[in-house]
Amino acid sequence: MKESKRHISREIGLEIGHLLGKGLFKLDHLHYGLWKKGLEPEILNLHIAQEEYCKFIISHIPAEAKSILDVGCGAGAFSKRLVDLGYKVDCVCPTEYQNKLVEQRLGKSSEVFKCKFEEVQTGKKYDMIMFCESFQYIKLDQVIDKASSLLNSAGYMLICDFFKKQTDVGSLKGGHKLEKFMGIITQSPFRIIEDIDITAETAPNMDILDRATKEVMIPIMNAGERFLHSRHPIILKLIKWKYRKKLAKAEDKYLKGKRTGRDFMEYKTYRFFLCRKDK
Repeated sequence: MKESKRHISREIGLEIGHLLGKGLFKLDHLHYGLWKKGLEPEILNLHIAQEEYCKFIISHIPAEAKSILDVGCGAGAFSKRLVDLGYKVDCVCPTEYQNKLVEQRLGKSSEVFKCKFEEVQTGKKYDMIMFCESFQYIKLDQVIDKASSLLNSAGYMLICDFFKKQTDVGSLKGGHKLEKFMGIITQSPFRIIEDIDITAETAPNMDILDRATKEVMIPIMNAGERFLHSRHPIILKLIKWKYRKKLAKAEDKYLKGKRTGRDFMEYKTYRFFLCRKDK
């Protein structure tokens, strides 16, 4: 039941995030932006930073890779970009709302696997499997073997995601431990041929999120609380009591200054890995 509720909450959150991002800030993507030198880290520039992220990924796709499996394809904007560039792209997306967007964008030119990556069943083989901020959600003891089984001989695995350093991550959750990943990959059928650290170029995303939370979301919530208190004070007290643990957790996570770009650079490392499967 808990997992079902989390899944529903995640789907609703993704839908709201996509609608707000696209409607207010011209955002087609749900991934981090890549902040090149000279680009002011402001939310109105996020669509530019996301475009730089896409360019970065495309520039590192091996020339011999023609067929791609995009795992965790979001709303399908980047997948469509790859299709327009001539790649044959299939997608993995377990989220119903995003599935609809992807199918609308790609039509019948691509197959969308509406399941978790671990559950993909197909006879197809790909030249490259791509994980852009989706690698962190898949168990390490499953992702490598599954990727290997879906790749052609000497195929590639592209990973662009953040990992945990060997320190206390505080309120910055998510990501596999880098040391554990490196240990597993060295014992796998893959060898790393590119390893690029882009932590400094992605950390500004956390500052933008932190400012948006403190300067926009919290004032809106406070205004809503004042309104509810003026009209229905008893209901407000009941809500605060019923959800006291979740409210305390959210306050600790978002309001104590632990989710800034500086914290991200201390506790996380955002890496681009291009790995090649042994023949």
